[in-house]
Amino acid sequence: MAGEGATGPALRLISDVVRISGSGFSGYFKKDCTDMARRVSLLAHLVEEIRDSKRFQLNCEVGGSSSLSTPCFADLTLALEDAKRLLLAANNFDTSKFSSDGATKKIFFQIQIVTWKLEKALANLPYDDFDISEEVQEQVELVRSQLKRATERYGVPTPSILLHRALSQPLDKQIDPFQTSNRSMGSLHLENIGNIDHEVSTKVESCGPVDHALDGVLKEENSRNEVNVSKDSVTLDENKKPDSLVIIPDDFRCPISLELMRDPVIVATGQTYERSYIQRWIDCGNTTCPKTRQKLHHLTLTPNYVLRSLISQWCVKHNVDQPTSLKNGRLKAGEIAAIEALVKKLSSDSIEECRAAVSEIRSLSKRSTDNRILLAEAGAIPIIVNLLTSEDGQIQDNAVTSILNLSIYEDNKGLIMLANAIPSIVRVLKNGSDEAKENSAATLFSLSLVDENKIIIGASGAINALVDLLKNGSSRGKKDAATALFNLCIYQGNKGRAVRGGIVNALLEMLTDSSNSMVGEALTILSVLASCHEAKLAIVTAGMMPVLIDILGTGLPRNKENAAAILVLLCKRDNGNLASLRRLGAIMPLYELSKTGTERGKRKAETLLGYLCNFQPSPIG
Repeated sequence: MAGEGATGPALRLISDVVRISGSGFSGYFKKDCTDMARRVSLLAHLVEEIRDSKRFQLNCEVGGSSSLSTPCFADLTLALEDAKRLLLAANNFDTSKFSSDGATKKIFFQIQIVTWKLEKALANLPYDDFDISEEVQEQVELVRSQLKRATERYGVPTPSILLHRALSQPLDKQIDPFQTSNRSMGSLHLENIGNIDHEVSTKVESCGPVDHALDGVLKEENSRNEVNVSKDSVTLDENKKPDSLVIIPDDFRCPISLELMRDPVIVATGQTYERSYIQRWIDCGNTTCPKTRQKLHHLTLTPNYVLRSLISQWCVKHNVDQPTSLKNGRLKAGEIAAIEALVKKLSSDSIEECRAAVSEIRSLSKRSTDNRILLAEAGAIPIIVNLLTSEDGQIQDNAVTSILNLSIYEDNKGLIMLANAIPSIVRVLKNGSDEAKENSAATLFSLSLVDENKIIIGASGAINALVDLLKNGSSRGKKDAATALFNLCIYQGNKGRAVRGGIVNALLEMLTDSSNSMVGEALTILSVLASCHEAKLAIVTAGMMPVLIDILGTGLPRNKENAAAILVLLCKRDNGNLASLRRLGAIMPLYELSKTGTERGKRKAETLLGYLCNFQPSPIG
């Protein structure tokens, strides 16, 4: 096939990234590497459809099978190559082995650049020319939205001239982790930021220089912003003139992030760090102090109340916003200490003490946003996620409900996903108590409000478990499952999963149930599913059209409206379904709905009547 020669490199790069991620990432940039690898892996279907596109194959035959038929696709291939190299360089990155804090900043900058390259390449692809399916286009749009949001996490956007320079240059030397040789470990040498040796762990055989072009960009950027990494950082209010720059004292900056600390904590060596950064360091399996490289004899994080007070006073004096994430801006030392002590009890060897602690956290996380923030900052989320697999039913029930409560605060959703909570939540959804199943379904709904999480949850096996709860759960469980399934099926790729999981028959049972308790929920889900060809066939095959037509005549106003909307999707450009609509006597209820229904119901009824008016049955014989 002609298109294979052009798309082969891109597919191989994606395959390499999948294999790299299959071994798992570690080090300071574990989450960043995991996120980038996941997004790259989702592009496999896109490249495969481009390869199979007749127009793409024709272009390749005309231009030569070895050449890329479009510069846009070449840009995507280069971005994928950069992503692979960056993943190899950033994986296992250990700040304790570096003599300069600038190395961390440099890797973050590289991640930002590669993220932008990927997003730009995806934005410029001529999807119509490649005959990309609607489902894959929606998946790519989700990946693009993730990439856009990801850039915001890596700091202030780079000045356009610097960004253009970085985007125009590929990352340097390629590293192949799949070559088997007896060569000794190499090192990652970063120039201009400082002479730093990065010892690479066992998964990477050798590592060459990484993106020397970025060194000059970072140097110029630092000069432009008047930032001296080795001395003081600068906070710049966009509304102030350059002569009003505020110098942040060294002691107030986290040694890892170089940012003003808002929740300083002391580790075993006596060094102080921002809680979220040092907790992330520890969660990656590190047992040394990032600054001194000494071994941490214990992993307890002790709040540095004196420094926090000094930072607060300094912020007031220099008219700088105080670095607190609490909604009301108040931090009470007694409350923080109590919560930290409570979180510590979650790891107790005593079942009773652990049970009491998670029960109290369930209660606290239900009461206020401030409690949800404080619990997350105290490191409760990863520990509670581990408790989801507890054999103690009471602990499991309270753990999943605590995760549900914590997920209400938007920033906590990312922490829950980072803790790899989805597989454990799905297990509880399948095997937990009725209450645990209900709250697991509600948690999946809450997490799926973030678009990129819809893909992860859909691929986890959660949809089949939710369909089972929809069929066999308690009354509340069915409603929670229906809400979660509706939101997950907004993503096109999950619609087919739901159909294959048996959702159509479950919805038909809800529509025909004599209690009519969930007719509205069933119709709402069907209105989302019916845009998918696979779901459309399943709905018609299940014999649902007569039921929908019956609802047109006898249902509640909102249910009539949704039934009409579903029928529009089923009958659009489908003469067979239009013939069934006429044969089943839909004209009278549709005419009535067009006169007395809701505004949306009227529009849908008029659309269907228009289809029927223009419909010409195929002659018999």
